[in-house]
Amino acid sequence: MARIYVTDTMGEAQVRVAIVDTRGNADLWVCRVSSWGLAVGDERWFITPDRQSATKRVFFTSQGMAQVKICFVPTLGEAGWRDPAHARRGLFL
Repeated sequence: MARIYVTDTMGEAQVRVAIVDTRGNADLWVCRVSSWGLAVGDERWFITPDRQSATKRVFFTSQGMAQVKICFVPTLGEAGWRDPAHARRGLFL
């Protein structure tokens, strides 16, 4: 389950993420979902304001500092890893 808490400090984060506009530059295409139950796998994120209920804490940073580059997509069908064998697959579970 990808319940994501966005932190304001890099030191508190478990993963550094860059948001890119172009899908071709992203490692992971992410669809934001409206409930915990829909947050399945790495690609469906429920962004929570509650740090304690999150499964991962992320810090949004530049592409050069990022561990993973993401692009937000509008539908669940588009979401997923650009390369299914990506080394970081399972990172947000």
